[in-house]
Amino acid sequence: MRERIGRTFITATAVAAVLVMSGCSASQDAAPKVAGDDGSDTGQPQDDAAIKQSWVSCMHTQGQTQVLLDKEGNIAVPATDTGSGPGGGYDEAAKVCDRKNPGIHQVQKKNSKKFVDMARAFVACGRKNGYPDMPDPDPKDGILVFTAQSFDGAKWDAIQPACGKLPMPGYRIGS
Repeated sequence: MRERIGRTFITATAVAAVLVMSGCSASQDAAPKVAGDDGSDTGQPQDDAAIKQSWVSCMHTQGQTQVLLDKEGNIAVPATDTGSGPGGGYDEAAKVCDRKNPGIHQVQKKNSKKFVDMARAFVACGRKNGYPDMPDPDPKDGILVFTAQSFDGAKWDAIQPACGKLPMPGYRIGS
């Protein structure tokens, strides 16, 4: 009798193990897509440079030729919407290219801290060299936002010999 109970227990354990293992291996649920997943199932993430180049090329296709990729791998975008291109303005083109290039937001987020730091260095230089009331850069993207009343072209030109060696942040002059 003990032998029969032991065999039943071993058999039940073996059947349970087979069911558990087959359930795990038979699962067809796909892993969620992540940045760099180009859908090729190679398991290799795209590098940041490839994502940036693809996004900039897409923007050019959308008529946004003012979007540039410099030799250091920085994407320069216009401070204002140009409103031109097959799909409309910059925002519409960016939406199209963002969908075609998953991962661009993660790449840009990594770079935004670098842009903010570069803009802060430029502002510090400008303030030290004759433009004391230069505004702080936007902490999200490093863009300097001047009002039409606060922008002083003479001061801007005067700081260029000292600060022109630094990467110049994007800037916008509003009303």
